[in-house]
Amino acid sequence: MFQGPWQSNSVQVQILGTMLAPNSMDGWTNCSTNCWLRFSGVSNLIVSGSGTIDGRICVIKWQALQFNYCNNLQLSGLTTHLNSPRNHISLTACNGASLSYLHISAPASSPNTDGIDISSSTNINIHDSNIATGDDCIAINGNSAHINITGFNCGPGHGISMGSLGRNRAHETVEYVYVQHCTFTQTQNGARIKTWQGGSGYARYIYFQHIQLQQTSNPIIIVQFYCDGGQGCTGKSSAVQVSDVTYLDIKGTSGN
Repeated sequence: MFQGPWQSNSVQVQILGTMLAPNSMDGWTNCSTNCWLRFSGVSNLIVSGSGTIDGRICVIKWQALQFNYCNNLQLSGLTTHLNSPRNHISLTACNGASLSYLHISAPASSPNTDGIDISSSTNINIHDSNIATGDDCIAINGNSAHINITGFNCGPGHGISMGSLGRNRAHETVEYVYVQHCTFTQTQNGARIKTWQGGSGYARYIYFQHIQLQQTSNPIIIVQFYCDGGQGCTGKSSAVQVSDVTYLDIKGTSGN
């Protein structure tokens, strides 16, 4: 746990070797957070290096690398994020972040191993990276805006998802998301928006353009009756509004 605020105008962390997560219950004794490595309240943080973060799909289903309230974050150059037991990288309540030149990998059969999760964050740029996971390559969750994703390769995985939004009747919003010049290879989904029935809010001003698909099962999909894990969801009268979604220059093949 790296807890701010710190007095320095810039904090730099380099990862040069291989970091291995504990692979037994004993190795997680007295851990107080739900993730392995966590930075909180550290502005102007730079995390870089040529190293590897290996979660080893350990017995504790925690996130690998988490950033909370880290404004003006730079994360780049890490060669590999491997086998997180849950999300590989999470951004929460961050304003201003650049993530680039990352390689994230987990087996296609591993559940909930999202590559990058974004929530309650704004002005996020992700570019020139490769993600292969058992869940969403990138998930953009509620109360996030101005997200730019470009030069990005996804596969295997569940594609790039807006949401899910509106779970447990929550009010959530996502807007001004630009996904462009990206490739999806043998993914379950390509461009996806998913919302729970009964929620409120909106997903709007979302742009998918210049996208290449290779054997993607659902190249373009909007699901407004999302029900994860066989929870026996029932119909509701309200819903998250989806509007102003643009698909431009989407090419390739479907896996179906």
